[in-house]
Amino acid sequence: MVTAKLEPEVIDIFTKINCNQNFLLSGGAGSGKTYSLVQVIKEAIRRNPTSRVACMTYTNAAVKEIEERVNHANLNVTTIHDFLWDNIKFFQKELTISLLTLLQDPDSTIKTTDEVIPNDYFKDLKEGIQYKEWTQIKDGIISHDEVIELTNYMFKAYPLLCDILKDKFKFIFIDEYQDTHPKVVEIFLLHLKQSNKKNIVGFFGDAMQAIYENGIGDLKAYIASGDVFEIQKSANRRNPQLIIDLANDLRSDGLIQKPSTDNNAPNMVSGVVKKGNLQFIYSDTYDLDKIRRHLGWDFNDAEKTKELNLTHNLIAPKAGFGELMAIYDDDPVLSLKSDILGKIREKKKAGTPIAIAEDATFDEVVDQLALKNIQRNLKKDVLVANHLTLYNQLKDLPFEVVRKIYADKEALIDDKKQDESDENRKGSKRDNLIKHLFKIQINVHLYRAKKYNEFLRKTEFFIRTNKDKEQISNLISELEGMSENTIEEVIEFADQNMICKKDDKLNKFILKNEYLYNRVKGVKFQQFQNLFYYLEGFTPFSTQHKIKGSEFDNVFVILDNGRWSLYNFEYLFHNRTDKQSVLSRTQKIFYVCCTRAKENLAVFYLQPDSTTIKKAELWFGKSNMVKI
Repeated sequence: MVTAKLEPEVIDIFTKINCNQNFLLSGGAGSGKTYSLVQVIKEAIRRNPTSRVACMTYTNAAVKEIEERVNHANLNVTTIHDFLWDNIKFFQKELTISLLTLLQDPDSTIKTTDEVIPNDYFKDLKEGIQYKEWTQIKDGIISHDEVIELTNYMFKAYPLLCDILKDKFKFIFIDEYQDTHPKVVEIFLLHLKQSNKKNIVGFFGDAMQAIYENGIGDLKAYIASGDVFEIQKSANRRNPQLIIDLANDLRSDGLIQKPSTDNNAPNMVSGVVKKGNLQFIYSDTYDLDKIRRHLGWDFNDAEKTKELNLTHNLIAPKAGFGELMAIYDDDPVLSLKSDILGKIREKKKAGTPIAIAEDATFDEVVDQLALKNIQRNLKKDVLVANHLTLYNQLKDLPFEVVRKIYADKEALIDDKKQDESDENRKGSKRDNLIKHLFKIQINVHLYRAKKYNEFLRKTEFFIRTNKDKEQISNLISELEGMSENTIEEVIEFADQNMICKKDDKLNKFILKNEYLYNRVKGVKFQQFQNLFYYLEGFTPFSTQHKIKGSEFDNVFVILDNGRWSLYNFEYLFHNRTDKQSVLSRTQKIFYVCCTRAKENLAVFYLQPDSTTIKKAELWFGKSNMVKI
């Protein structure tokens, strides 16, 4: 490895390491935290050539990036969940005891459907406790949420694990620490203290970019107690001056950014930081096309321009998959079923459980719970008659069957980027119908990208003659032209023509989820194609959460809460400190959005009041206020 000149912050980090102090590198957006992390890893290996280094980060994509930038046998880069599991999975006796203890603890978040958990609960496990993509506690199968609490408990209960971990890794670095679960931080900063052996734990991240609910957010308590020493990185290499100034106004942690002194930084031109362009656009009408025309940006260039909305629901109609979103996120009959289950839980909690006959139909349970006014319960955004048609599909089925029918928008819009070589990649929440549609579209993509060997491995084609090549080309072209056909027709076409065969997973899905499949199969394939292009980043649209870590020349931020009560942009401009949690959450997501822009930033607010306009003028400047 070639060692570059160390940054001042990295030199400070090794001063702390030499004193056996854990550290936190705090850096704002565009400060180059990943570059610093890579420098620290390389320097740690250079100074300690026989020591192993662990680096944990938030996504598989980040794992791959770090591995590519630091190629060394002593470096172990994983996601946090994988790292935790790797360090407990071989201690099956302790794993079983710990999981049983947590199941019997009423304060534990690990639950199972069984009300009584005997001491021999796991007596029949043949393969021990396993870590999978789903949870089935009775069979000893845990998933992401359980592995965090279980590891935390085990490191607290079994100090020997702390010795083993410290022996294994002299350095443990955690990237994007603000998104790390508090129980994970406890492992490294509290439980490891049980071991007298020495190692260093380092954190990298930005408290202002803590936009996920389960993350620790900041390390203030650990800094105050002396468990961690904070080093701040104030340089900004990404944003022009106007956006740096806005970002500093939005920060609430005292870190003030300034342009990098590196003349080669992206935001510098001839030794001077770019000024950039800033606009606060407001209007009495929600005419986004008019605003896009005003901006004059190329919204067809998804690599340079992004339009940021708070929720997928706000994006779906704009990106052209609104009908699919409505099926997965707003099915009126499944909403009615959820209301029924909620009522049953309420009665049970109140001590007056509802007795439902084993053979009761869905319609009979609706009657029993006085929810027979179907028109009232199903009238939402479309014709009541359509909703009653859906209801009639399920009303005569056993309630126990209906209660297991499930639709969740996460099964549709899980936005972890699909890997062309692994349609069933780890962490995917997509259901097997959507996964199958992805297979079809990815096979088309592989062919068009001229990745013929990979395409042939994923299909049933055999190439023997030029005629075979011509046939494949014609079939792909025909499939691409089936946008107006139904999803069912496309699935059948791909199956019959060996582009993507129907497999057991799809057939099982159709068998178990007939209601949902019947709803989806009649939708035009164009809806799915639009969803595919959106999730793969080929459109200008993105959620405000998904954009973290990215950067674009032009960023257009829509300040619309989208009926999400966790956020409120009005609170941001009114400084509603009486709603502190919502205010803080909104402030951070707004900070993340604004700091994605490398050249131009535009923010849109519908019908702002005078207080909002006054605060916007303070942040954006009067000359940058635009009424349309």
